[in-house]
Amino acid sequence: MHLLFVSSLLPERKPATGFEIANTAIARAYEANGARVTFAGFRRPGAERPAGPHVDLGELLIENAEANGAQKLGWLVAALRSGLPVGAAKLRTVDERDLLARIERAGPFDALVLSSVQMPIAYPALMQLGPTIFVAHNVEHRSAAEMGTSATSPATRLLYRREARLLRAHEAWACKSASAVHSLSATDAADLGLSGDRRSVVLPLTVGHGTSGLGDAGLRAFDVVLIGTWSWAPNRVGVDWFVHEVAPRLDPALAIGIAGRFDGAPPPAPGSVRFLGRVPDAQAFLRSGRVVALPMRGGTGVQLKTIETLEEGLPAVATSSSLRGIGTALPSNIRVADDAAAFADALTELVARERAGEPLRLDGQAFAARQRAELERGVRRGLELAGLSAELASVPSDFEHRALAS
Repeated sequence: MHLLFVSSLLPERKPATGFEIANTAIARAYEANGARVTFAGFRRPGAERPAGPHVDLGELLIENAEANGAQKLGWLVAALRSGLPVGAAKLRTVDERDLLARIERAGPFDALVLSSVQMPIAYPALMQLGPTIFVAHNVEHRSAAEMGTSATSPATRLLYRREARLLRAHEAWACKSASAVHSLSATDAADLGLSGDRRSVVLPLTVGHGTSGLGDAGLRAFDVVLIGTWSWAPNRVGVDWFVHEVAPRLDPALAIGIAGRFDGAPPPAPGSVRFLGRVPDAQAFLRSGRVVALPMRGGTGVQLKTIETLEEGLPAVATSSSLRGIGTALPSNIRVADDAAAFADALTELVARERAGEPLRLDGQAFAARQRAELERGVRRGLELAGLSAELASVPSDFEHRALAS
């Protein structure tokens, strides 16, 4: 069984964002089900090509954190001229016929996995190549609408409302056109209009660590740690809330470390907060803190850092939004708080207990194994909906016949 995994960015050997980590986990689940996976996408400027089979669409800068003002203005102008959402307009740099020709040379394929809606919006002919499995990492139109509500500038509000309107239509089209649709939480499936749709399959995610707190060396650089891609607007809302509303309520003697890239300057913060930028080892950084703060205030999809925290068995304080897709059976070292004062109080409690020597780190291996098994099961169901299974893997599909004929 040969699958083409289409994403905006080709996988890097060390994934840098939650989106890339999720793509890697999903691709591994396909491989665990016997599939051979070929990736297609762009590369970050200067990034190495993947080691495995892939269709390289060239270098492309698409992340806000790496772009200057002129580049961002260019993306906006391109979006307005083309009638596309900004995220899709960024990707519209290759002639569609050339893109399809490159894909056909790498085939034949049994099906396409379209990871996120932006690539099929930019290149709609992808949906016509054969059986497609659409993976909705987020409900993009709802996230855009939320950002429009929280924006302070009238112009920004208008732009987000435009994004929400366009994305809603394109997401509905992608869901309707696909043989199977994977979302990352039941809430997202409902927001995509897929409640009761047999083609809808929720995928639990795994980061793949599943370590045991029993091997903790006890080394701590920070009392509280946060990490994320803060250049993504919903994440930025969460870290701003933490810095402005939660951090001032904490003892100034607590050391707070915040890792991850910002689009522009980090928010003004109390002296106890250190902004570290992108760290070389996210897993080691999380382990260096006594307690993890998970401050999401909205958005959609799931938080990979929440899943990583649970797989590591780390104590944490999380908002309800940070726990989307996790379920209600939370470990005993997790606190849930949506109010800033309650969030600060919970952090204070856990930090004090950890400083006193109480072993708050748990064994996350069972959680990781359960997530991985459910992910592989969900991927397998999606393949069945696309007309594929281990028994059918050796039988040429209609897509293979079309690719061979061309």
